[in-house]
Amino acid sequence: MSDAKKIVIVPCSGIGKTYGTVSREAAYDVVEELRPDESQLVALSMLVMGDEGARAAVDGSQAITIDGCKLACASKMVRESGGTVAREHAVLDAYRRHKAFKPAGIAELNEGGIQLAHALADEIAIEIDELLQKERVAAAEEANHA
Repeated sequence: MSDAKKIVIVPCSGIGKTYGTVSREAAYDVVEELRPDESQLVALSMLVMGDEGARAAVDGSQAITIDGCKLACASKMVRESGGTVAREHAVLDAYRRHKAFKPAGIAELNEGGIQLAHALADEIAIEIDELLQKERVAAAEEANHA
């Protein structure tokens, strides 16, 4: 996927919170296992600190955010950094969809937390495919009209 920007994944940085850990685990799953060629991880902390590389990755890119709480820090920072939030996820909403996976733990998630992170990562991988397909269709239509 060298000719197009990757979909940026920005997870919560809620350190010390179970839902923050689920957020990060889901993001790692996506960028390392499920869609490594189509996505890239941008750490929320780097955006908050104004890191040029992180802001450049987000600026003009489509992003999928994964927030651990109602503050939605990941979504807010992507917008403030010039990115477009193509999809927003809240771990609590994912838990509501997957009640069987009750997350617990911080440094290490329990089995339910790991399963919830995997389920959320699977949903995000499908969204990446959909976003990239829309980009390909739009590019093809633009080429046909040029």
